[in-house]
Amino acid sequence: MKVGIDSYCYHRYFGEIYPDQEDPGIRWTFQDFVNRAAELEVDGVSLESCFFESLEPGYLSDIKAALDDRGMERVLAWGHPDGLEAGRNEEAWREMNGLIPRAEFMGADIMRIVASSLMFRNEPHEPQIEAIVKMLKESVKIAEGNGVVLAIENHIDYTSEEIQQILERVGSDALKVNFDTGNTLRMMEDPVAAARRLAPFTVATHTKDVDACRHVRPEEWYFFSSVPVGTGLIDIPGVARELKQAGYTGVLAVESDHHKDNQDEDKLVADSIAYLKNLVAELGG
Repeated sequence: MKVGIDSYCYHRYFGEIYPDQEDPGIRWTFQDFVNRAAELEVDGVSLESCFFESLEPGYLSDIKAALDDRGMERVLAWGHPDGLEAGRNEEAWREMNGLIPRAEFMGADIMRIVASSLMFRNEPHEPQIEAIVKMLKESVKIAEGNGVVLAIENHIDYTSEEIQQILERVGSDALKVNFDTGNTLRMMEDPVAAARRLAPFTVATHTKDVDACRHVRPEEWYFFSSVPVGTGLIDIPGVARELKQAGYTGVLAVESDHHKDNQDEDKLVADSIAYLKNLVAELGG
């Protein structure tokens, strides 16, 4: 396994600032993020398309050149914040389908996708899953034709069992999983058990650790907020062992969203990278 970063860790620097957060006073481009990733000596990155300045081939080719120059693996990440909106947003579906053929311009053969979000998690799930499966059965045809694997994230929307149901009902090798460690706990699942279920299908990760916030209502999605990997409630070694046992050789990509007690995201990322590098070494890669 390798170690990397998802660009969402730096969402404030890209201009997405939560109501209880301060503006850092600077703005990054993808090149700034890649430069920082290179300084941290990571193996790969996951790049959130919502922060791209363009989706045109020339811009994506510039991303490819920057990553190739640094020898970094890459995942194209689509779907923030609500993805397909439980199978209801056909405009988002068309946008996603249109991006699949463009993955090649940035040299990505894995594209993380989002089916839904916490906005819809308390509504009946079966109608949502049925609509999502119908959409994805068409999307995987595009992915298959372009040599791309779509990696559906457990996005505070569905349990690992429900994600597996979607995979089985779509029935394509072009649909796999982007496994988010922290979001399992936000769905009140055992992270290690969820990893055991989804590890055989996992091609990318969001390696996120979280801790409970005493000052936040438990109903809020960020009651479990991001902390440096290895310091929170997630059994990260247990998850990593499940991934390794299933043959996962991809990137453990650090991701953080709502930073507990307004921690500095750059220090959180740096500490997480150091922890994961040691863990991967202990596990023998």
